[in-house]
Amino acid sequence: MSDQTTPQDPTTQHPRPEQPADDLQPPGRTGQMSQEPDHGEESYRGSGRLDGKRALITGGDSGIGRAVAIAFAREGADVAISYLPEEEPDARTTADWVEKAGRTAVLLPGDIRDEEFCRRLVADAVDGLGGLDILVNNAAYQMSQDDGLRGISTEQLDRVLRTNVYALFWITKAALGHLPRGGAVINTTSVQAFEPSPQLLDYATTKAAILNFTKGLAQQLAPEGIRVNAVAPGPIWTPLIPATMPEEKVEQFGGDTPLGRPGQPAELAPAYVFFASQESSYITGDRIGVTGGRPL
Repeated sequence: MSDQTTPQDPTTQHPRPEQPADDLQPPGRTGQMSQEPDHGEESYRGSGRLDGKRALITGGDSGIGRAVAIAFAREGADVAISYLPEEEPDARTTADWVEKAGRTAVLLPGDIRDEEFCRRLVADAVDGLGGLDILVNNAAYQMSQDDGLRGISTEQLDRVLRTNVYALFWITKAALGHLPRGGAVINTTSVQAFEPSPQLLDYATTKAAILNFTKGLAQQLAPEGIRVNAVAPGPIWTPLIPATMPEEKVEQFGGDTPLGRPGQPAELAPAYVFFASQESSYITGDRIGVTGGRPL
């Protein structure tokens, strides 16, 4: 669990707007951010809830994926992470944190927009970990468009759909042959599935699809003893934000939530641990919102 020894005010315990609008090229790298996110490096304390488990996390190099990898490792799991080759420095940092927790880290670079890579990704994760108990479909791509639908090119739509939805299908399908009874699939949806922003129309559409996929797959796999759930983040401070949003949006990012600030990746990790652990054994087809107070 996260360190709870000192009561904290949730409106001020992490930075509030205005955030620095660093000029990053998508998908962005953590080390290029002047205000780096908190992934729980100094705060997350494990309690053995995932001892001996083996997890594959897509987009595990940075942001939410890094926070989940750190938390899983400190809970006793070995972790394989999928990431784009250009994100190698971030991936290496995540692996270092996993190994500092005394767990195995398997690095699997490649582009999940390619179906063959997705199949190979799962096979390589199974080989590297000796099996697979938990799949976290977390990787995603977005690009803000002030012109809304008129500004979304077919190229952008294809990238968003293939990264966020096609890969989810391909990777999960490949993983089904390896997940045992008691296994878990955890998908990252979004507050955008419930409250779409006009400038993120294509991204929001994919996040709604992920939520629907979660509910449907949960019903399919329940008889096999495999649970499927989703985490719905609100505005979370990750490299993707300054890399894909206009400067003025970055500076005020998260300021419109009831808590008045963006969330940090470390604040998401406990939700993924809960869904991966025995503590959520009677929950499937559901979602947890971590939204700073935005209703789902």
